[in-house]
Amino acid sequence: MKNIRNFCIIAHIDHGKSTLADRLIETTKAISERNMHDTVLDNMDLERERGITIKSHAIQMDYIHKGEKYVLNLIDTPGHVDFSYEVSRSLAACEGALLLVDASQGIQAQTISNLYLAIEQGLTIIPIVNKIDMPGANPELVEDQMVNLVGCKREEIIHASGRTGLGVEKIFDAIIDKIPSPKGNPDAPLRALIFDSMFNPFRGIVAYYRVMDGMIRRGDKVKFVNTGVSYVADEVGCLRFDLEPHETVKTGDVGYIITGVKIAKEIKVGDTITQLNNPCGEGIHGFEDVKPMVFAGIYPIDNDDYTDLRDSLEKLQLNDASLVFEPETSIALGFGFRCGFLGLLHLEIVQERLEREYDMTIITTVPQVSYEAYLSNGEHLTIHNPADMPDVTRIDRIEEPYIKAQVITKPEYIGSIMTLCMDKRGILINQTYLTEDRIELHFEMPLAEIVFDFYDRLKSISRGYASFDYHPIDYRPGDLVKLDILLNSEQVDAFSAMIHRSKAEDFGRRMCEKLKEIIPRQMFVIPIQAAIGAKIIARETISAIRKDVTAKCYGGDISRKRKLLEKQKKGKKKMRQFGKVEVPQEAFIAVLKLND
Repeated sequence: MKNIRNFCIIAHIDHGKSTLADRLIETTKAISERNMHDTVLDNMDLERERGITIKSHAIQMDYIHKGEKYVLNLIDTPGHVDFSYEVSRSLAACEGALLLVDASQGIQAQTISNLYLAIEQGLTIIPIVNKIDMPGANPELVEDQMVNLVGCKREEIIHASGRTGLGVEKIFDAIIDKIPSPKGNPDAPLRALIFDSMFNPFRGIVAYYRVMDGMIRRGDKVKFVNTGVSYVADEVGCLRFDLEPHETVKTGDVGYIITGVKIAKEIKVGDTITQLNNPCGEGIHGFEDVKPMVFAGIYPIDNDDYTDLRDSLEKLQLNDASLVFEPETSIALGFGFRCGFLGLLHLEIVQERLEREYDMTIITTVPQVSYEAYLSNGEHLTIHNPADMPDVTRIDRIEEPYIKAQVITKPEYIGSIMTLCMDKRGILINQTYLTEDRIELHFEMPLAEIVFDFYDRLKSISRGYASFDYHPIDYRPGDLVKLDILLNSEQVDAFSAMIHRSKAEDFGRRMCEKLKEIIPRQMFVIPIQAAIGAKIIARETISAIRKDVTAKCYGGDISRKRKLLEKQKKGKKKMRQFGKVEVPQEAFIAVLKLND
């Protein structure tokens, strides 16, 4: 075990984690030149296009240091706030972390968030200033920030460039000299932490784990502690570029297990693997079921594709265990699913993967958060969909989820950022100067307010300099109402939204204006109304297409023309009474872009 090192790379989005990982892999020749390409650990098209890591990835490398061979297990982690649980489990599988900071951008929100996670796990931190070859690099200033934040000495900070490979040798030396070798008891019962899993269509779920105590052999009967299911280990091994089978995986090492299981719910990130015949006393601490934060309805454009959409979501769930869904129906959209996501980026990625990987054309409804409704009779309901909201007269109070938000920015943008956060019902908790030109703001605000357009607006008012991170804290009572949209006096459930009373009128008016632009004119007048209960708070009217029925009257008495107009009026009244308004698909998409 003394020659094993388990480490991960933590950083804010776009600070060069995946590029530096490429250089480490290239130096150790863990992948042949033929298979090597940019961001080799990001194996999804979406990850490469967006330049972000969505899934954790692990790879084993061999390195010769002072004539001795060392086995290095690198676990690459996602950088986005939506995937922080995955990051925390990856950190739990390591003894050390490379803390990467971009020399031109400095310390940002996710850097601090991930650093705190690493310190909580007791990891050894190796500070690295990356991208020092960039034209806008200011390594001295970033070093000051890192000394203040990490409490390290200036000479301990390594200068590196993931693009050119500068500083890679020093990083390897620091990994071997500073990160401790794994601690564990090889003779104790098996305890292994699952930090990631992926789905193979032929072999089922492949779980990645780190062995804390004992060893795992091929053919062992293993049990998953938190889910309580047991399987036979068909294959175990270590994680090279491809899966490399071994007879055993020993204490301190990182490996994979294939048991043939094809049900995503039975293998969860953070669970503990032990042997069925000789189980460990208790599982590894820190396991939790991932709770979705944002909910939206996903519907097929053609109702005949409903079963295909269900199959696609089930397959996607095998690769992404944090996605949850259940069937629901909508009068306007037909059959579909109410899906739960970790955040808005997660929703975007699921949407894009459904379209690309499974060729599904879908409509997504307005994203919502979950609310807690307490009724006058003492009953308590969790509401993911505004359509499920009970009658106003039965409700005692509604509670909404609150988050603690952390914004790091330059001092010149403080005013506009504070205005934005106050506008979103945020409460300023404190502000701290990290350095002369870096300030950290803490807010408490409702999660519902950041779901729509908060991140985009924050980036635009700070010219891209502000970074944002958040974590949920609790539920608090709020003056929330259900806003309905009525078309020709009929409620369209897909447009319903839960909203704070102070924002309802403005939101309702903008909804009506947007729908007036999109819904085509009919032969009768269509009123578009926004309502809270029975009270109409906004209205727009789509005027009727008018046919000139008096065109055939050339000359003659005025009463003849009036008779024709009266007949037309009666016809239009009848039409409006029985006519149905077809809502085009663009309308549902336009509502999602209401704030653009």
